Parts: sequence; C-alpha cells; structure tokens
Amino acid sequence: MKEASGGIDHYRMFINGEFKDSVSGETIEVASPTNEDVLYTVPKGNKEDAVLALQAAQAAQYAWGARPAVERGEILAKFAALIRENRERLAKILVLEMGKTYGLALGEVDVSADFINFPAQAARRLEGDILPSDLPNEHILIHKVPYGVTVGIAAWNFPLALSCRKIGPALTTGNVMVVKPPSVTPVTVLALGELAQQAGIPNGVLNFVTGGGSTMGEELVTNKITRLVTMTGSTPTGQEIFRKAAERLTAVRLELGGKAPFILLDDGDVDKAVEAAVVSRHLNSGQVCTCPERFYIHDAVYDEFLEKYTAAVSKLKIGDPMDEGTDIGPKVNAYETDQLEKTVNRAVEAGAKVVLGGKRPEGEPFKKGHWYEPTILTECTNEMDVMRDEVFGVVSPIMRVSSYEEALELANDSDYGLAAFLFTKDMRQIQRAVLELEFGEIYVNRPMGEQRQGFHNGHKLSGTGGEDGKHGMDNYLEKKTLYVNFS
Repeated sequence: MKEASGGIDHYRMFINGEFKDSVSGETIEVASPTNEDVLYTVPKGNKEDAVLALQAAQAAQYAWGARPAVERGEILAKFAALIRENRERLAKILVLEMGKTYGLALGEVDVSADFINFPAQAARRLEGDILPSDLPNEHILIHKVPYGVTVGIAAWNFPLALSCRKIGPALTTGNVMVVKPPSVTPVTVLALGELAQQAGIPNGVLNFVTGGGSTMGEELVTNKITRLVTMTGSTPTGQEIFRKAAERLTAVRLELGGKAPFILLDDGDVDKAVEAAVVSRHLNSGQVCTCPERFYIHDAVYDEFLEKYTAAVSKLKIGDPMDEGTDIGPKVNAYETDQLEKTVNRAVEAGAKVVLGGKRPEGEPFKKGHWYEPTILTECTNEMDVMRDEVFGVVSPIMRVSSYEEALELANDSDYGLAAFLFTKDMRQIQRAVLELEFGEIYVNRPMGEQRQGFHNGHKLSGTGGEDGKHGMDNYLEKKTLYVNFS
C-alpha cells in the first residue's frame, strides 16, 4: 500500500496483514538509476520491526502448516494470478527503481508469477517415505515437515523474481515467511503486500519488511524465532549470514556470486555462440549472477568469434530503459558503476586491450544516471581481477585457448562455481564437462536461462542449497522420522 507525498510515492512494510511504517518513523530514499531523481521512500526498519514481523509469522505458523497442502497451493495460485493481472504496473516500478529495460521487466513479472505457481501446482506431489523395520509389526515413516518461520533475503538485480522464487516453495511446503528485499530496489516487492492480501494469504503468513542489513537483517538472521534463512546475493554477504546463523545452527540456503566461464571449442557453432554470448552477457545490463564473465575461445575460431562478437555488441543500444529499442539500461547505482570502471581500468593497466567501449558514454542523455558502455577486452590473463572477481556489468574479457584441457583448467581455476557455458558438437567433450566442470549449472550450446522444473544451485563459493523444481522444494522441508509399532 502506498501514499504520495510531494510527488514521491511512499510504500509501507506489510506485517501481519497490515501496512506499517517503521517504529522509528525513518525512511529510505529510492532513486532512479536513469536520472538519479528520488522516486520513492520506504520504511527504514530496525530490530524492533524485524521482531514484530517474526512474531507475526510465528503466530501464523501452526494454522498455515496444518492446512492441507492443496489448499495452500490454491491460495498461492490466486496470488500468482494477481501478479500477472498487475503485470504492467509491476514492470514499470521495476524499470523505475532498478533500471532494467521494460521488456525484461515484463519478463521478470511473468517469471515471478511462475515461481509462485509452479510449486503451488506441485502441492499434491509432496511426499515422504515408508521404510521396512527390522522389528515385527512396525513401520518406519519419514515425514517431510516445514521448518517454520523462514526469512527470505533477495538481491537487487531481480528483486521481484528472487523474492517469489523463495515465497512459492516456502509457503507451499507449509512454512511462513518474512521477506526482506534489498534497500536499493525494494519497491516492487513491497507492492506484493496488497496482492497477498487480495489473494487471501492469512495474516502473518507472508510479511515484507525493509531496512538495513546490519540492523534489521542481522535480527532476522539471528533471532531464535527464525528456523531457516534463504538468501540470494553476494558471496561476502552470504558468508556473513552463514557466520551469524551458525550461532543458533539455523538452517541456511545461499545462492551467491558467480564467475561463469564461456568456452567455445574449435568445432563449436560460432554464430550460435556469438548470439548466446550477446544475449547472456548483456541481459539486465550484465547484472546477472549466471552471465558469462570470462571467455575462453579456441585458437581455431578465436578471430572469427571476436570479429562477429564485436560487431554484434557494437550494435547494442544504450538508453532509456522504457524505450522499446533499448538493449542496455543504466547500472543500478553509482557505487556499482564506479566498481565496474575501476575493474576495467585495472585490467588495462595490467595489459588488457580495449577492443570496444571501456568507458562511460558521453552526451546529453548520459549526464545523469549510472551508465557504462558495453566493453570487450582482449589479451587478458587468468590472474587479472576482471577474470577472477565477479563483474556485475557489460564487460567481456576474452582469452585464447589451444585445447579443451586448457579451457577446463582455466574455467575451474576459480573460487566460484555457479554457471558455465560450453559450445561444442562433440558429445564426448560434453560428457567430460558433466564430470569435470566444477559448476552447478552448465549451459551447452545455448544461452543462459534456467527453467522452473530444473535445479539452480552453486558449487564452491557460489552457495549452498539451491532453488527450483522438486529439489528446490526439498530445501524448505526437514525430516521427521516416526517408528510406529502396532504389535
């Protein structure tokens, strides 16, 4: 629920079925990445607000968990339908607060509804196990039961989709939830409160709160009411949450940073690889954890790939994300833009060559806002920061490789293990990738884009747990074993 004041919309938190400001009355300003104008304010919640939300969820847990799963699924299906009905309104808010193109924002709303609807439709398929006992007249029953009060923390790049990715399976499996969207892009998620109310989600079952990570966030993670934390965001933030949750041995599911390698072998389809690279690297202004972030191109096709890739990227249009012809919008804020610029400058100082871009765009449309040109770097080495640290932006560092073995070694030489890309027609090499590429998600001969029935998970510093499909739903359930003797 929002209010308007002086031309700026104010969105409230949603706690126990009511729209609330923070206990302190403090607010957070949300500015447009396109022109830096303040568009919204949201409550700056603190520990007191976090406790109120957790207590509301705790009070709602038993009744919600006791409902038949199919009833929970029916309510969530209504919630998903309402998200779809408000598609254009939600998409416009996403563009304004985050800077993504309008077409991508519409897609995010569609995916968000699907993230709710897919687990809702699977409510009848939740199952446990019955095992034979070693004793006569006895059954062993393994039930899968909800953890209880679950805290969902979403990243700023896809705030609506990442929140709904957690809400759908958490509520379907009988958990209640407190969702904390990122402070930089909180508004679209807060707009879900009204839709949750309309869908008939009972008070306290789903709550939305906003505030700082060191105050509200820490309380949500460390409070004894919290039984499960599911978070999508940066690896350093995930590590801190893991440490804080360890004090009470609270269950944690983390989907963290990535540094996806893009491998094109000598027999790969160059045109298909170029098309996939252009889409995957520049989607959402490169602010996607599964984007290809380092390119390993075989000598035999390197020149052809570089020429075609550079030509294709140079045609991408930077500009107003609401314009239909725009391919790349602004970065989310000044900090992210500064970090991107520094990373590219360090790479150049270390010997990388700028083939395209490498700077902020010039001209009247770009005097305000947070912009950076699509950039291609060659003559990179695997020791450069641009090849090792996550780069949330439209930068493509490219290296030559002479063999599949070299590409595998370089790809695996990373602290991250979220996604990888491989282009080859050789099924033997594809099967090797299954065994040897140390990544939780591998795209073979296609651009990025996971599906609801799959499983999205990271290895190494890219996370623990995972999302989507039946395996993702299992992450919101813990096991309870009954030994039933009927002699």
